[in-house]
Amino acid sequence: MKIGYARVSTDEQSLELQMDALHRAGCERVFTDQGISGATIERDGLSQALAAVGTGDVFVVWKLDRLGRSLSFLIELIDRFRQQEIGFESLSDGINTTTAGGKLVFHIMGALAEFERALISERTKAGMAARKRRGKHIGRPPALSAEQIEHARAAISSDTETLAGMASILNVNRSTLHRHLKAKKS
Repeated sequence: MKIGYARVSTDEQSLELQMDALHRAGCERVFTDQGISGATIERDGLSQALAAVGTGDVFVVWKLDRLGRSLSFLIELIDRFRQQEIGFESLSDGINTTTAGGKLVFHIMGALAEFERALISERTKAGMAARKRRGKHIGRPPALSAEQIEHARAAISSDTETLAGMASILNVNRSTLHRHLKAKKS
């Protein structure tokens, strides 16, 4: 059985084009989401479609971006289909995992996405290492200045204020103040 899924991002957009294409492709059931971004993973129509599709079925979309905007989500979903022996077809993109050529195209796309993620990771690590070599701080800026830490240390050590009280005054969590006080001692 072919199960179709259609989505539009705004309520003003029409599902008609997608619905017509899915019915022409032989979809017996079509589930929809209207007014929902493709970046949103939890969608009622998509959840219902995924629940309806089973072993031997084919999950059909009009275009890949109707299923989702995140390549990692798409790859994860297609891999799930493969494991459950469910076919996938994107009518406008010419992807059909029920054919050898369609499987090849999707695996190449997945490999390119994995390569891109690895490149981004390498560039990020190289940038962080370069910043460290230049003595630059990496990560979030410190929650407290050196003056605030010294003021807190003095107030706490003279029993004028408690750790919790000083954290409240400085508008930080108690554990944040404690961590800063320990770090400045060393």
